[in-house]
Parts: sequence; structure tokens; C-alpha cells
Amino acid sequence: MAFWNRKQLPRNLTPPNDRGWWPLIRESFTGAWQRNIDIQVEDVLTYGTVYACVTLIARDIAKMRLRLMARDSNGIWKETENPAFSPVLRKPNSYQTRIGFIEQWVISKLSRGNTYVLKRRDNRGVVTSLYVLDPGNVKVLVSDDGDVYYQLAGDNLSQLQQDSVTVPASEIIHDVMTPLYHPLVGVSPIQACGIAAMQGLAIQANSKNFFSNGSSPGGVLTAPGAISKDTAARLKEYWDSAYSGANVGKIAVLGDGLKFEPMTVSAVDAELIEQLHWTAETVCATFHVPPFMVGVGDAPSYNNIEALNQQYYSQCLQGMIESIECLLDEGLSLPKEYGTEFDLDGLLRMDSATLIDNEAKAVGAGIKSPNEARLRFNLEPVEGGRTPYLQQQNYSLAALDRRDREDTPDNDIDQLVREWRRKSAERGL
Repeated sequence: MAFWNRKQLPRNLTPPNDRGWWPLIRESFTGAWQRNIDIQVEDVLTYGTVYACVTLIARDIAKMRLRLMARDSNGIWKETENPAFSPVLRKPNSYQTRIGFIEQWVISKLSRGNTYVLKRRDNRGVVTSLYVLDPGNVKVLVSDDGDVYYQLAGDNLSQLQQDSVTVPASEIIHDVMTPLYHPLVGVSPIQACGIAAMQGLAIQANSKNFFSNGSSPGGVLTAPGAISKDTAARLKEYWDSAYSGANVGKIAVLGDGLKFEPMTVSAVDAELIEQLHWTAETVCATFHVPPFMVGVGDAPSYNNIEALNQQYYSQCLQGMIESIECLLDEGLSLPKEYGTEFDLDGLLRMDSATLIDNEAKAVGAGIKSPNEARLRFNLEPVEGGRTPYLQQQNYSLAALDRRDREDTPDNDIDQLVREWRRKSAERGL
């Protein structure tokens, strides 16, 4: 693969922003930067709902088989094999399976807003390997002429031995999440749900401290008269060590008029569960994931798996799936009669009842032949199963219209129908 270096590049290359790709979420709310309030992506990903949404989307897309499709003379797309394109789709690189590669692609896009895939070619110029890069090690450069380049840091896995190398845009597949600020700068959904996630983490941390104290709130140790600062510190230290944490519940003996008055739990503290539920729902809304799919709330009352999957696919997965397909078509320089496509059957693999019902309806309506339906279940074709069928009582509108216009007597209708069937059989209908 021929890499470019800085001496070969045009002058005045400038990144879309002075800081390159942000290691932090830019501003979680107005004024956060001035108040030195930053939200680390790594911290937000430790929030259970964020992790569940990111991994759910990544795994659902990765489990769908990636197929190479070709358009035949009738304009129908069918799965095919090609020695120049099929190998890299089956095995993108030496250390990842197809599933692991797509998972990393989607996780990078969701968590960092950008996915950068480095292409490696053979002597023919054919792409033989694809490597998902760490977004923190990539910077976009734009020349005065509008040409785009990518500055890459060294990476042994992707065989980048130099500390810094710059490549043209033709050698990088760049999947941008949502370019709110610049066409080449993707914005992760975490920017929109970062505050909610951090609030959820804070609630969990407070709950941990609360339950570590035996689920008992703090209190006030009072004396009947004035005490010195040193005495107060000594009493507090003794009380904390003897009657908090693992020692909660032990019997305390007080003298000199000392009295312990426990503090009650406030109404705000009592609503932590509701607050935690709200933060989880906010995260789900940001990622467009139905809450029940990540364990937030109850599933809908109706039991229609197909409708739920369709909703999840259309509002959450479809855009990302089609983006990957389009970028792979362009990145692999596929001819116009070829294209990549995810096999959506992977989403329904566990819902065999829905799949059987759909195929049975397609065969019954004459849309598919029995052998085409059997193929969906990895079954061999059978004799006589390659032709679509319809029930015998179905007549064409033309035949019914001709019968009415000719005003045929009732006793001759059967003869007319038999004659129409004979002619239809001769024409192969």
C-alpha cells in the first residue's frame, strides 16, 4: 500500500477544529466548558443503560451476514461470489472475524461519533484488508483546495509502523454519525445523554454509600452543653469507627447527656428509583432503542414480535445498516452491478414462527415458489416446487368480464370456464 508523507502534501492543511477529534464530549450543556465541567466518554460508557444500548445495536448489526450481491439481466439482485471482493467481506483482516469487525465499526461510531477504516491493497489495487482505527489516533486534514486527508498515528495491528503518516481520503472509509458542526466531524449520541448518564452514575454511587451504611441515614450527636473542637472531633471519629459501616446496629452506650438523633430520609432521596428510571429512559431515547429491549420498563402488552422488531429496525438500525452498505460499496470500488447487503433474516432467526408464517403467506399468494420458501430454511428443493401456485378458483378479471358481457346462459358458464382453463394451460399460465 502506498502511503503519503507530509512532504508530498499540499500546504496549509488544517483540521476541521483546532483540537482534532475531541477526547471529551464538547459541551454537555451551555457554559459547561467555562465551569470546567467535562464528561468523559469512558465514564459514561460505564453507565449500564448506555453500555446496553451500544452493545445491543452493535451486536444486532454484526450478527447479520454481509453478502455480496449482483444484479442479473432481469434487474434482480442475487447473492454471488467474486474473488476480488468476497474474501475481504468474509474475513476483513487477520485478527478479526466479520462479526468482530462490524461490532467494532458500530461501537466506534456510537461512542465516538466517527469510524475510520483503513484499507490495505495488493499489487492490483484491490482491497484485501480493512482495519478499524482508534478515533483518538486519527485527525482529518483539509487543504485549501478542499482535498481531504487523514493523519494517522502508529498502530501495529493495522501495520502502521511510523509514528505519524498521512493518507488521502481514498484510503480511508469514514463513517460519520451525525455531522452537527462540520461535515467531517461526527457527534456521538453520548453528547445528548451524557448528563443523564452521569446523573445515573451519581445516583448509583450515592445508593452504594447508603447501603454500605446498612441502609441507615446519618444522624446528629448532641451534647447538653458546649464542647471543645477537639472533643467534638474525637467523638465523631469514635462514633464513625464504632457504629457506622459494618458496625451499624450495634448498641451504643452514651453518657454525660449525649444524645443521638437520626436524620430522616428526605422525599427527594426516596425518589431515587424514579430518577434513575428517568435517566435510563433518556439514554434509550437518545439511541432510539425501545426501553424494554435493554431492561428499562416492561415490554408492550401486545405480543407481536414482528411489529416490535420492525419498529426497532426502522428507527434505530436501518440508517446505520444502509450507511455501512453504501460506504463498503464505495470503499471497495464495486462495479455498478455489484453491491453489499446485510441479510436481515438474522434479526428473525430466533423467531421461527414469524418466518414460517411469512413464507407460507408468500407461497399462498403466488409470490414465491415452494422451493424459494424452502431455501429460507436451508432445505433442498423438491420436484414440482419451482413454480409459484394459486388456488384453482382464482380467475382473471378479463375472464369474468368476458363472461358478463357475452351474457352466457347459466348452463353454458361451466363450458366457458373449462375452455378458458384449457387455453390458459396451453399458454403455460
